[in-house]
Amino acid sequence: MKPEDFPKEIQPYLIPKPSGELIYRCLGCGKEYGIQKLLYVCPNCGQVLLIHDREFDRIKKIPGKTWRQIFDYRKMLNIPSLKGVYLFHEFIGPVIPLDSIVYLGEAHTPVIESNEQLSEMAGIRIYFKNDGQNPSASFKDRGMASALSYIKYLICQGLVSDVLAICASTGDTSAAAALYASYLQQHVKSAVLLPHKKVTPQQLAQPLGSGAAVFEIPGVFDDCMKIVEALSENYNVALLNSKNPWRILGQESYSYEIAQAFEYDLADKVVVLPIGNAGNITAVISGFLKFYETGIIEKLPKIIGVQSEHANPVYKYYLEPDAEKRRFKPVTVRPSVAQAAMIGNPVSMPRVIHLVEKYNQQAGDQHIFVAQVTEQDIMDCQLTANRNGHVACTHGGECLAGLLVARQKGLVTDDESAILDSTAHALKFSGFQGMYFENNFPADYHITPRSELTNRPKMVCPEDLKHVPAPGKPLHGENLTHFVNRISEEIAILLDLQRI
Repeated sequence: MKPEDFPKEIQPYLIPKPSGELIYRCLGCGKEYGIQKLLYVCPNCGQVLLIHDREFDRIKKIPGKTWRQIFDYRKMLNIPSLKGVYLFHEFIGPVIPLDSIVYLGEAHTPVIESNEQLSEMAGIRIYFKNDGQNPSASFKDRGMASALSYIKYLICQGLVSDVLAICASTGDTSAAAALYASYLQQHVKSAVLLPHKKVTPQQLAQPLGSGAAVFEIPGVFDDCMKIVEALSENYNVALLNSKNPWRILGQESYSYEIAQAFEYDLADKVVVLPIGNAGNITAVISGFLKFYETGIIEKLPKIIGVQSEHANPVYKYYLEPDAEKRRFKPVTVRPSVAQAAMIGNPVSMPRVIHLVEKYNQQAGDQHIFVAQVTEQDIMDCQLTANRNGHVACTHGGECLAGLLVARQKGLVTDDESAILDSTAHALKFSGFQGMYFENNFPADYHITPRSELTNRPKMVCPEDLKHVPAPGKPLHGENLTHFVNRISEEIAILLDLQRI
């Protein structure tokens, strides 16, 4: 639809113009800095930053009901820059002009309600939000759309040139960073650091295909992150990990889309997320808070963060009920099928601590919880979900496992509904499925396949067949007829089919 086809009272808001005053604000010392320069940590104290809009009150002057109409009508526009995360322009990056926005088809991924069997298993209505249907097949595209749009904005302003974008990754970040950087290849090159043999072949292929310089490093993600941090502190590079606060802004769109999908009614809703480097849960908390503060939603949903027992620093931190006694301690990670969550020292932990406290205060009671699950449960839940019509990755399995734990602990009640985050496409982690079916997980994963969830192909070639087709050597006549009949008979026996 065209803007003139919409109600007159909405037309002035449909196509946003640059507005607001964005600044970096340090979570440690509180100092503020302009956004004319790429910053990742506070130059004064080294703490992580969040982006703050000094003119956010202007958004509050528009009623929440009007904002809902703006977003719902704007979604019908045929303007590429407003089709992705910047549908929520005023909340994501209001200073970014529309011609600086990089849109590659990200965001607005479907929310799929589970079938009756899966809902009965959980005891409540559940939905999967399939973020694997983003361009690079993971939720990381949300943050990259924001980060690279900001970089393009700086380029157009003449503030930077010849940018080298760099990130550490467990797979999905590198794929997204390389893809979005390649779109701006005239001005931006990309390099990614991956832990050697800790990334699936599918994920490794993605940044290579996008033309990034790919470096494999001994160790785990945390080691790669230390190197990337050293590079960003000593060389002229653009860091694209979630330490970059522009990434957080783009990933807030996940919250806004959930609100829109449920017609902005989030009462009795529970959002379940894997924690990993803590950037995504930071963004989701921040997004819901913004919508709540502006009256777009009237209730804050519960949020359940999930960690594997093989990488559980956030879970351990919140085990202490007294906030004054909590002390964050990184952990040494063990192998996990939820590879993107295999992080022992999440860089966004200070943001989590800050925003969790604010969120619970705004909600009036504890609304954010952390659940711990086993590697066995992650794989079993992923396969169970996908046997019931979903395309959940291992992290989607982690969320389902986390929901079941939360249900057992009484954190989620019978009258609530849960939205589970499937962060990436299941095909990225098909190797783990194969290991489950073949029963060849290394011992340190602590995964034993359940027979009812395993599935392997069956070769059908009866011994009495004298002639079988081969590439370039098709069968004909009686030989073909006999081949079809014999194979059909064998399959009918295996499937216990009845003749008609």
